[in-house]
Amino acid sequence: MSETQLAFDRKTKPRGSLGLLEQIAVRIGALQEVAVPPVPDAAIVVAAADHGVAAEGVSAYPQEVTAQMLANFRSGGAAVNVLARQAGARLVVVDAGVGAPTASIAHGPAMTRAAAEEHVAHGRSVAVELAADGIGLVALGEMGIGNTTAASALCAKLLDAAPVDVCGRGTGLDDAGVARKIEVVERALAANDVDAADAVGVLAALGGFEIALLVGVVLGCRAERIPVVLDGFITAAAALVAAQVERDAVDAMIAGHRSPEPGHALVLDALGLAPILDLGLRLGEGTGAALAIPIVRSALALLNEMASFDEAGVTDAGR
Repeated sequence: MSETQLAFDRKTKPRGSLGLLEQIAVRIGALQEVAVPPVPDAAIVVAAADHGVAAEGVSAYPQEVTAQMLANFRSGGAAVNVLARQAGARLVVVDAGVGAPTASIAHGPAMTRAAAEEHVAHGRSVAVELAADGIGLVALGEMGIGNTTAASALCAKLLDAAPVDVCGRGTGLDDAGVARKIEVVERALAANDVDAADAVGVLAALGGFEIALLVGVVLGCRAERIPVVLDGFITAAAALVAAQVERDAVDAMIAGHRSPEPGHALVLDALGLAPILDLGLRLGEGTGAALAIPIVRSALALLNEMASFDEAGVTDAGR
């Protein structure tokens, strides 16, 4: 970290004047153990799955929208497709369980432990494949009607937070809908007596197939020394699980943005991450992470391409 910061301090600017951009580059330099990390090619991994808890009326949209949006991603018509193209990033869409929902967490575990481990392993393999293909920056996205409820339950358990403090409007719930979501999360916590210290057990009990896959992507990227740009609340919940499984997974994480979901700020605080953007986004899909990709790449471009005081013949008054 100190070598990367020193490299930035030699650039033709007052020390620290590029703020969070310098912090991002320093974080990546530490992850990759190089003073000046290269500007990477990027990919956005969007994982999609259905949730049994959708039957509890926790979303403003019906469950069939998951499959419909999966088709929209694949045809290039969703918001994340547009933003991926703008960012020059590859979009990787993974069907983690569309049409085969988890069980409802309101009545018992979402999935077996074996199923959770299988999806985590799949996510790790996705990261390994991207690394082998030359991808050096991965952003996360998701799609799954009902998954903000699963994320809320996960975060309530792992952060020991009250459901009312982590449940928000998701895709547009009214006050009655939010109250129903809180009640469902309370039931889920009561129906799943799992040790909060057992992150994989909590994931199996309260999570979703796409969340489990994203946990694996985070862990795989950390092993490959690839920085991971988180999107909103659901991807942050996956990151929280990953950090519980392997503490140093946090080293790979960059918070793309802060969503209005109340649980998101709690998770970012727990992970010690400062969001790059705060645009009031609550779409998901990886849209906030996609918008952050050019900023992350710009931070590294500055480190690689900006002249030093000696190279430019500029007096360094900060010595």
